[in-house]
Amino acid sequence: MLKTELRLDILVEDTVIVELKAAEEMKKVYVKQLLTYLRLLDKKVGLLVNFNTDNILASITRVAN
Repeated sequence: MLKTELRLDILVEDTVIVELKAAEEMKKVYVKQLLTYLRLLDKKVGLLVNFNTDNILASITRVAN
């Protein structure tokens, strides 16, 4: 059996999962990863933040479960 260890980056107030990236481009797999965390932990909202950008506000994606 293959064991995969999942580690989310930040959990705020036991409500919002924040997943941090520093990627050249945002890929669909990052959203899928965040959705997996949301479903496994039964949370409603997550934020995907890419720090490899000139405009940090434009690189924050809200993901809802």
